[in-house]
Amino acid sequence: MKLSLIVAIAENNVIGKDNKLIWHLPADLKYFKALTMGCPIIMGRKTFDSIGKPLHGRTSVIITRNPNYRQDGCLIAHSLQEATAMLKHEAKAFIIGGEQIYRQAINMVDFLYVTKVHHAFDGDAFFPEIKPDLWEKTFQSDHQPDDKNAYPYSFMVYKRKTISIP
Repeated sequence: MKLSLIVAIAENNVIGKDNKLIWHLPADLKYFKALTMGCPIIMGRKTFDSIGKPLHGRTSVIITRNPNYRQDGCLIAHSLQEATAMLKHEAKAFIIGGEQIYRQAINMVDFLYVTKVHHAFDGDAFFPEIKPDLWEKTFQSDHQPDDKNAYPYSFMVYKRKTISIP
């Protein structure tokens, strides 16, 4: 399975506050939907709570420590490893948050799909540093604010670098 991570990050690595997205960028929501449609998505329970329902056209896997947690229309896992094992027969899957899941997953994924919001925000959830010695940027598309998107932003794709041992 090709495992990817998708995230929107502010200039200061903020990804949210009070379990919510801070900004509203319809272009990013459209990008997210286009990339993830038809693919399983893996998220923490708090991220699911912030969305509030399973997303149409995608199998939702929720990671929770609560052994009694149930959610109609979703698969439940108790670790990232269990979640990925559930999906081992899928061609690809996306990790969609939140902070704790991103920190665990960044060392497991093959690709990072990043929307960089070119503004600093006050927040309480952060994305880990994307280390240039581990990740190669393979794509970037820059966009200016418009009547629907209040902030400049860039879509970026990173591929994990392969390390060759001499």
